[in-house]
Amino acid sequence: MKINEKIFIAGSTGMVGNAIKRILKKEMDHYGNKRQLICPTRNELNLLNFEDVKLWFSVNNPKVVIIAAAKVGGINANQTKPYEFLYENLVIQSNLIEASKQFGIKKLIFLGSSCIYPKLCKQPIKEEYLLESSLEPTNQWYAVAKIAGLKLCEALNKEYGLDFISIMPCNLYGVGDNYDLNTSHVIPGLINKFHTAKVKNNRKVICWGTGKPLREFLYVDDLAKACLFCLKNLDISSDNSPLDSSIKKFPWLNVGSGKEISIKDLSEKIAETVGYKGEIHWDNSMPDGTPRKLLDISKIKALGWEPEIELDKGLRLALEDFKKSSFIN
Repeated sequence: MKINEKIFIAGSTGMVGNAIKRILKKEMDHYGNKRQLICPTRNELNLLNFEDVKLWFSVNNPKVVIIAAAKVGGINANQTKPYEFLYENLVIQSNLIEASKQFGIKKLIFLGSSCIYPKLCKQPIKEEYLLESSLEPTNQWYAVAKIAGLKLCEALNKEYGLDFISIMPCNLYGVGDNYDLNTSHVIPGLINKFHTAKVKNNRKVICWGTGKPLREFLYVDDLAKACLFCLKNLDISSDNSPLDSSIKKFPWLNVGSGKEISIKDLSEKIAETVGYKGEIHWDNSMPDGTPRKLLDISKIKALGWEPEIELDKGLRLALEDFKKSSFIN
């Protein structure tokens, strides 16, 4: 990237987009460069309306696009709003990718999710395992949309040679997370549950499922740094582009911590971080989701990126963020 490139961050008010904005601004302040970050709010740009998106591109003329905009949520949200998760994500990403094609965007990063991979995938999950078998039913609607976005970028690279790359992160958490118990992911939801139980002196906290599934977590600032790293160092047409076992170039990369933890152990760790001393009960009638989901991050590590923030530190930072949020009782 040139030092004066205009970078459009779609979804800059969400946890991921805001982290990317924060990391890019920090780099700009450090190096004194003149990059322009364009970060419209939902009121300023309706990503569900293609005519609005096209007009916005023509007026603002970005050169780099980062798609962090998405409808997101945990198991409960995915199960109760399947149409919204599929439709809105398909429309948002398709509008942005097509506009980027039409307006000659030189580099685009599309952010997906590790839920694109099969439910019973070989572990750790390599990029090559995509579409090998069926998806996890509880989040298939979101997963199908993200697969479509990834494939749109891959198709544009194949047909038009566009430098549109996709990043598939593991479970994310951190500053700016959604702590609403009805729509949150696992870490923010558990932070809210345990903190509320501590404040109210509740003797027990009920958690979903069996606690046996294994999950990988990445602090959101590490993902933001991975995005910046890829903007600077990755060009799919170059010699350093990641390859699969057949020596074919890959237009998407896994990004994660490379470590996994059971939901049971995670719950106990969060309870300890919060200072909750009561009992944890498991509601086995509720779904567990995918039994295990550990990403193989060897491709991006080979390019020179490494995660920095360990889970214990990340949880402390997330707890401090929750205490400042509007979700706290």
